Amino acid sequence: MGTELAGLREVIEGPLHEIAGRFSRFLADRWPHTALIIFTRECTGRPRKVAGAIETINKVTLAELEDLKTRIEPGRPLCTTATIAGEARAVWVVRDPVDTLLVLVARSAARRFPQPEVLAEVFGIVATSIRQQVAQASPDYLAESRAASTERARTIAEMAAAHETALVTILTTLRSTGLDDRRARLAATDSASAALVALRTAQESDLASSEEPAPAVFAKLRKEIRQVLRHHDAQLDFVPPPKDVRPVPGEIARAAHAMTRTVVLAFTAQPGLARLRVAWDCDGTSLRVDVRDQGAGRLDTHALRRELDGRARTLGATVELDAVPDWGSRATISLPLAPAPDRSDGSKLSSLNRRELEVLRLVTQGKRNKAIGIELGITESTVKFHVAGLLKKLEVSSRGEATALALDAGI
Repeated sequence: MGTELAGLREVIEGPLHEIAGRFSRFLADRWPHTALIIFTRECTGRPRKVAGAIETINKVTLAELEDLKTRIEPGRPLCTTATIAGEARAVWVVRDPVDTLLVLVARSAARRFPQPEVLAEVFGIVATSIRQQVAQASPDYLAESRAASTERARTIAEMAAAHETALVTILTTLRSTGLDDRRARLAATDSASAALVALRTAQESDLASSEEPAPAVFAKLRKEIRQVLRHHDAQLDFVPPPKDVRPVPGEIARAAHAMTRTVVLAFTAQPGLARLRVAWDCDGTSLRVDVRDQGAGRLDTHALRRELDGRARTLGATVELDAVPDWGSRATISLPLAPAPDRSDGSKLSSLNRRELEVLRLVTQGKRNKAIGIELGITESTVKFHVAGLLKKLEVSSRGEATALALDAGI
């Protein structure tokens, strides 16, 4: 049991974009499978997390997964045959109570569903971990979502351009006066025109699925803050973003939500806070968060900056914190809607998981493995394991080089 729990901990601790592969390896002996798919609409940009046979996972469609989801009740694992990647396959399916779906494509010689209740319990832990990373907008989640949004936008744009060129060529040919079959030409013209409209509509729909309306996200945030601070005496003022502002990438919306909540909690920790103003604005290039108070100006800006650092660095956001005694405090966060130009050092740092980042921060303070272990509550050998892992990911050979990269990135 101890070994299994340790293995499950490794599944949920690593980077979110690799969780399907780690989970697949964890399940392989007891539930032999050729492919694993986790399907969750909570992850904007990348609702599928897949591992296994390339010829299968590359062809799995969201429509297939949505159809399979309608056939299974939450909390009741199912062994069935379903269309996955365009073919009928034997699958083991689990649907978590909050709607996250797990699909295992069973090996041909192992179609009997072993211990379905155990699989459901284990998947429940993994699904909960995914939801928490999304809800908290952890740097791991934001990095994955940002990469997925960029990849999706590029792919859609390239696909649309290619198809549009082809369809325009068809239309130009069919409209040529050199063709004499009028009825055929009209029918083909109508078909090509309809296809062109459908293509453009599909492009807009796919882009919309990875974006969220800022006013709606702000409304949800306002409700949460009022609920959390319902017993606080401070007056709360909310200034939402304009209603006509264009939707923003999902990772930006979630980051702004999480960072605003973190800032508000830090502000309300000050004694004697009388009034708090929370505002969002969006100018089409960035989403701006502005939180200010009328208080004693005793905000712990150093602690708050540490809390905001991971998300800000991942998305290239700027954070400005001010606290003036007897005057008040202010926090301003600007999140760019478009990805910043890639920096190799930044992308390497974004590959570190939460524990590795914690270890790296302590390494930059000059602490040795034993001291790091005591502070984090882990063994010295575990610290050595994490140090070796982060050195490998950062592609450096010493703690000094890792420290230099971390300091340059503001860690």
